Amino acid sequence: MTKQLTLVLGGARSGKSAFGEQLARSSEKVLYVATAEARDEEMAERIALHRRRRPAQWDTLEEPSGLVGALGPLSGPYDTILLDCINLWVSNLMLQDETGYSEIQAVAEVKQLLQLYDRGDASWILISNEVGLGIVPPSVSGRAFRDLLGRVNQYLARRADRVYFMVAGLALEMKSLGALPIETPEEGWA
Repeated sequence: MTKQLTLVLGGARSGKSAFGEQLARSSEKVLYVATAEARDEEMAERIALHRRRRPAQWDTLEEPSGLVGALGPLSGPYDTILLDCINLWVSNLMLQDETGYSEIQAVAEVKQLLQLYDRGDASWILISNEVGLGIVPPSVSGRAFRDLLGRVNQYLARRADRVYFMVAGLALEMKSLGALPIETPEEGWA
């Protein structure tokens, strides 16, 4: 099987994670990378559900923010790496930097992550929320997160071989339908 970078986007509860898991099931050796942290009871329940749903033979790495450092030594023996999810990773990076996580930092982190993908032999499946279709967040930090994640998703979509958009549990593969990225990416993301 040819190595591929796949991005699965969609809103909350659209079926992104289950679809990503479905794609990964055709692989023999899977590493599931989870970025969620159980900061409250509801998130703890979501994490438990995801753990129960995973096949027992899959390996799991739980890493909320240091993906590049944690994945570097592990990526070799896997056919597929399923990273769930980019939006929580970006959120975690923003929350850990009290001085203000910048777009320059995000560009560097995302590019380092994709350099890991480029160096390895495994296919990657990246899960991320599409947060630009809803209401405008009322807080400055909420708008900063929405904007940054939108740019991260655009960059990943340009690089990905396949981009699925999930709506109500249905997957639509965007690139095979002729979806094209914007011609001029934002500064720093080229």
